[in-house]
Amino acid sequence: MTRVFRTPQKVLTGGLALLFLFPLLWASVASVSPQAGSAQIGGWGFGNYRTLANYQAGIGQYLLNSTAVSLMTVAFTLLVSLLGGYAFAQFRFPGRDLLFLVTLAILMVPYATLLIPLYVLLNQLGLQDSLLGLALVLTMFQLPFATFMMRISFESVPKDLSESAQVDGCGTLRTLLYVLVPAVKPGLITVGLFAFLAAWNDFITPLVLISDSAKMPLPLAVANMRQQVMGIVDYGATEAGVVVLALPCVVLFLALQRHYVRGFMSGALKG
Repeated sequence: MTRVFRTPQKVLTGGLALLFLFPLLWASVASVSPQAGSAQIGGWGFGNYRTLANYQAGIGQYLLNSTAVSLMTVAFTLLVSLLGGYAFAQFRFPGRDLLFLVTLAILMVPYATLLIPLYVLLNQLGLQDSLLGLALVLTMFQLPFATFMMRISFESVPKDLSESAQVDGCGTLRTLLYVLVPAVKPGLITVGLFAFLAAWNDFITPLVLISDSAKMPLPLAVANMRQQVMGIVDYGATEAGVVVLALPCVVLFLALQRHYVRGFMSGALKG
């Protein structure tokens, strides 16, 4: 009887997996297949990847830019959300719940409407057209969800754990670093993975904030590469860029998927 119920479930999940994987598989095949108007006209090969590698500043520079922005975004997001989630979960202070609701309310504001004011602010701070300024803006967009995740992660940790550490002589900071941080590691990994994927794949924010072609992240470089003369688009090189963009995301998700699921389940396992 159990097999009768498991078979439709496996068919459904397998079909959904194929549905989501098909665009990536199609892009991978298209990037090495022969296409008119591309560097890979005859036969199968990596001509499209050579076109991508030699575009303007080179794919190495664009990958370096994307990596730097993504890592800074992850670091800033983890630091602020860790402290914010810890404060919201462990301390009682006037207006705590109202402040938390205001933090979550930022999610209801379309982030594209904030880009122009943020552009002006970065210009005043001297961070316009910089990777640091871009990382700070991307961090701001991630903080509401990240703070929410870290709060429920800390709330899922038994109070006895932190109280025992304080009885043994640990201060607030030592309790956080040596006792609570290991306990909320799945939540940290979930937040970090979300922040990395958002920063790595973001297109609108660097489009508004970055004007120097040497500082463009890879998504913006791939989009600009489509703007060829006479309206002709090099689809082969574009698909190669899609594959290069997707590969780190797939590898990271496969490596961290267990922690990712545990992080989302932390609120359900509270207590």
